[in-house]
Amino acid sequence: MRIALVSDIHGNLAALEAVAADIRRRGVDRVANLGDNVSGPLWPQETAQYLMASGWLHLAGNHERQLLTLPPEQQGLSDHYARTQLNQAELGWLAALPAVLHLDNDVLLCHGTPHSDHTYLLETICNGSTVLASAHAIKQRLQGSRAAVIACGHTHIARNIHLEGMLLVNPGSVGLPAYADDCPPHTVETGSPDARYAIIEYRNGRWQASHYRIAYPHQQAADLAQQRQRLDWAAALRHGRITQA
Repeated sequence: MRIALVSDIHGNLAALEAVAADIRRRGVDRVANLGDNVSGPLWPQETAQYLMASGWLHLAGNHERQLLTLPPEQQGLSDHYARTQLNQAELGWLAALPAVLHLDNDVLLCHGTPHSDHTYLLETICNGSTVLASAHAIKQRLQGSRAAVIACGHTHIARNIHLEGMLLVNPGSVGLPAYADDCPPHTVETGSPDARYAIIEYRNGRWQASHYRIAYPHQQAADLAQQRQRLDWAAALRHGRITQA
């Protein structure tokens, strides 16, 4: 059993197409998308339509919830732009996405944690940056949830750890390699413009995870973000950092 994990596409169709091509080349049994699908200044409608036709498993992330439920004046720029670009078909598809999926091969899929779409599972915020969370903190956030594999996204940080017989995997972000958040203030920077995803595989009696970095025409995405006055996104897409070094 081989399952590709993608997450945090954020409307970056160019990155998504490159990742999907690499997944097809490697061959998997399933593809699972962990949410935050369209929010951002790039190609929200085109990305939604691509995903709707993909045949993949899909989750909703916190940005799906925000753009569907918050009034416009409370939405961030990325959610608001995506919301204005989507038709009823795409909005209906997003609204029907589950927050959590438990697959029959004991793989639990979520966006943040199994109980929250906005809580980091594997990272803790420390002095404005994200660091690996302690085993105690991760167990608290799981709130008793168990599976052979628990896959999450949300932080955009590719990582896998082993905890009490479980494999915990974050595939990283397909579409946004850096961002700043103000609640509480912190940054995430991968230092690379590449798209990221992971493949989990059951082999020799245990689950294993492999992570992949995929180059794509990121300058095209960065230029589009700049045209739409999102200089923060333009820097993140070009450099994998909030600002150019």
